[in-house]
Parts: sequence; C-alpha cells; structure tokens
Amino acid sequence: SPVEDVVNHPTHYTNGSIECIEAIEAQLTAEEYRGYLKGNIAKYLWRERHKGNLESLKKAQWYLDRLTDFLESNQEAV
Repeated sequence: SPVEDVVNHPTHYTNGSIECIEAIEAQLTAEEYRGYLKGNIAKYLWRERHKGNLESLKKAQWYLDRLTDFLESNQEAV
C-alpha cells in the first residue's frame, strides 16, 4: 500500500470529494481565510522544537505556500 503523505494530503483531511482546507476556504471571507492560514503557519513554527520537528516545519511551509498562492491569485480581494 502507498505511504501516506501526512504533510500535503493526510487521509484524515481528504475523506470525500473535497479537502477540508477547501471547505474552510469556501466558508470564510478572503480576510478570514488569510488569517486562518497565517495562524496555522504560526502554530507549526511555534511547536516545531517541541512537537513534530521537521514535519512541523514542512506543515508551516505548506500553509505558507497556500497563503502565497492565495494572495497571488486574489490580490484584489485582500
């Protein structure tokens, strides 16, 4: 069986036809979603030394990439 990608596509967030992050984005305003992403970046950076180590840094990077993509495609919204 394939190895789970716990950073980019954890199975507990991809059940069904839509990923959890996409459902969250759909129900928030652009400003709220931006704050959500920034909060997750801060969370994973904060706990890196105490939980998760490299995996936490990769998760922070994932949210940073998502924020960057969001801002690049929605410059007028935020």
